[in-house]
Amino acid sequence: MTFVFNPIVEYEIKPRHPLNPGFSELWQNRELLYMFALRDIKVKYKQTYLGIAWALLQPGLMTLLFTLGLGRIINVSTCNGLNYPAFALSGFVLWNLFATGLSNAGNSMVSNAAIIKKIYFPRLVIPVSSFLVAFVDFTIALCIMLPVMLFLGTGPVLAAWLYMPLSILLCFLAAFGLGTFLSAANIKYRDVRYVLPFITQALFFASPVIYPLNLNPKAWYTILIRCNPMYAPLELFRAAFGYNINTMHLWPSIACSLFFVAYGLYYFRKTEHFFADLA
Repeated sequence: MTFVFNPIVEYEIKPRHPLNPGFSELWQNRELLYMFALRDIKVKYKQTYLGIAWALLQPGLMTLLFTLGLGRIINVSTCNGLNYPAFALSGFVLWNLFATGLSNAGNSMVSNAAIIKKIYFPRLVIPVSSFLVAFVDFTIALCIMLPVMLFLGTGPVLAAWLYMPLSILLCFLAAFGLGTFLSAANIKYRDVRYVLPFITQALFFASPVIYPLNLNPKAWYTILIRCNPMYAPLELFRAAFGYNINTMHLWPSIACSLFFVAYGLYYFRKTEHFFADLA
């Protein structure tokens, strides 16, 4: 009798260099990314009576409240070519994409700690898939928002329609950069989950979501807001509906978004080899 012994082959998985973003690895595992996103979508709307209708109900109700409240207090009827309800609704819809994506990404690594400990896969899949869940909500809200904007007397401007995909891309970059950093920090410092809602709330009031920038014409305030990573996405998104913008004012915001993406990815790659031990 002949015995055949198969040698044991050991594979050592080494973390990538912090300067390597690993986008190629992310593309190779895109099916896993879709699987995570689909799982989270099913969990989110499971046993909810209104289901996907919540995607527009939240920004719709907030628009109504701020139109009846803040709109009258600050006495704003039009904002650079948009009436205030259209201005607020467009701001809330895009802001929900950012806020939901940031919140999902920031808590994603801790929420998937059990999977991280068991098997290896590109860790970047988790925060990216969490943003896809927010994008599904945004797509639903956008489809419902368009006829509402027409009802409000504001339709999409074909000449500026390309601003919309650009605004969505910049919104993704802003949420992705901050989200990857916070998701990695949340593994080591669990206080992040408690700080995250305050960060989101602070960014909300520091972004022109419910008020036009010219409401406070002070120079220092204008410069500060234009450095906000969500300033450019909000301006471009509204420009698709006839909002008047100056594209030269968007570059500080875009530069800040790119900085957050670069640093967020660097910090994520630098710390990911500790995830399985700390999760």
